[in-house]
Amino acid sequence: MPHAGDALPTAPNPGEFRWAAARGTAGFIRSAPDAAGRWWLLDAHDRAFFCKAVHGVRATDGSLNPAARLRQWGFNAGGVGGDGTARADGLAFFATADFCGAGPLIHAAGARLPDVFAPDWPQRATLHALTHCAPLASDRLLLGWLADDALGWAQPDPHTAHPSASDVAGLPPGTRAIRPTLLQICLSLEPSFAAYHAAWEFVFALHGGKLAAVARAWGTPLANKEVVRELTRAEHGLATRGYLRDAARWTREFARRYFSSTAAAIRAADPHHLVLGARGVGPAGASVLAECIGPAIDLPLLDWNELPPAAAIAAGPLLANDVCWADEDFFRAPAGPLQRLTSVERMLRRGRAALARTARHPAVVGYVWRQWLDEPGEQPPFARGLVHINGTEAREHTELLAAFNARAETVRCAARPGVATAEIIPA
Repeated sequence: MPHAGDALPTAPNPGEFRWAAARGTAGFIRSAPDAAGRWWLLDAHDRAFFCKAVHGVRATDGSLNPAARLRQWGFNAGGVGGDGTARADGLAFFATADFCGAGPLIHAAGARLPDVFAPDWPQRATLHALTHCAPLASDRLLLGWLADDALGWAQPDPHTAHPSASDVAGLPPGTRAIRPTLLQICLSLEPSFAAYHAAWEFVFALHGGKLAAVARAWGTPLANKEVVRELTRAEHGLATRGYLRDAARWTREFARRYFSSTAAAIRAADPHHLVLGARGVGPAGASVLAECIGPAIDLPLLDWNELPPAAAIAAGPLLANDVCWADEDFFRAPAGPLQRLTSVERMLRRGRAALARTARHPAVVGYVWRQWLDEPGEQPPFARGLVHINGTEAREHTELLAAFNARAETVRCAARPGVATAEIIPA
């Protein structure tokens, strides 16, 4: 099975790459586009590969060790959150700097972020990275650094963008029965958080320094600042157009500070490895994605469902994160031919097609399956792990993934950026 370090006859040769556009350091895993404009990962010897990784790899009660199972299924890397067995076996691996542990943490109502507005945050981040990142600076199997795992950006849920009358009945004006978003959360923090003061300064600067002007712009009665905190405690999310416009601006400013400061700290401690952004819980949203780009981020790890269209890609590589087809969108019954299939058949057919589209995307250099083990309460065949709680293989996933992994480079080489292609892997 192909893995980082193996020569891949279907991948481009080193002489076929546009090295002037490469990201990363020679002699370590880096990324570069080939002559056709498709981005690839390259190992320390500049051999191209398509990343096929899994988050949370750890030992179970199965007869095979995790690394042996990964190789058997054609995977070549371990993601984050595991016990290190993938790295110990010589596979490529991801590492997490865990900047959420570097200082005051905003952790409430869907938000989990370091307070990047604290005056001493840059110094805290730099010292933290020296402790966590510097020890791996010479490791040639390290694929790249994630600033954090399990971030929460508390972004609006697109499914609640257009509430029904029942959603808003009895709620305070301008609110909705949804979780508060990041700006509202920051406005409701204790004054000991720098982000609290920064958030209020931000909204006052947009509205002439007057709370009454903020209330008018948001279409929400605000007798004083405490009103916002009371709404947040009651989980009444501000949701007017005026508020959401300001909230998007605030989130983008927060994301800009987060990604620029963490990337600078990582590079100061480890100048050799790729910076991958961060892994969040749920979709990050457009405001965050707009800042998870170069020059701060070398190779963004983006949610599989948030990959931009291939035709609209700016120059630069991407990794498809949290790939998994055990979700309703993949097995619900549509109108048409797929309606005659079972739920499992629909799930697998759609999953196979989605994987092929991912491999053909000119910017995507690999993918990471969402989780190694099923979570408690998940029921096969719609559980999301590659290994069940009892240690047995989730064949409904592994057989399809192994078949795809064996020919992912072939699928990628067959694609032509900017040209519509038919499905390469038969349905």
